Amino acid sequence: MNKHFEDARYYLSRAGEHAKEGALEELEPLEERFRDITGREEEPEPSRLDKLQSDLKELEERAEGEAQTAIANARERIRRYRGDDAAE
Repeated sequence: MNKHFEDARYYLSRAGEHAKEGALEELEPLEERFRDITGREEEPEPSRLDKLQSDLKELEERAEGEAQTAIANARERIRRYRGDDAAE
């Protein structure tokens, strides 16, 4: 790509970022006033600890599911190996 186009693309993306930041900054007082009037408080962003705990909980649940599946598969293979037709 031509260097002039690369420069133009860079400056356009920066201009877009600055326009977004400017709009958010201008609208912030309106958002605060709206929240005061409606009685709604801004939702706090989850902390790193909250995110980590959520991720660990998700991993734990996934591991439990995988373990249960592995156990069920092992039981089925043992049952077939022994030649048992009766399911537990």
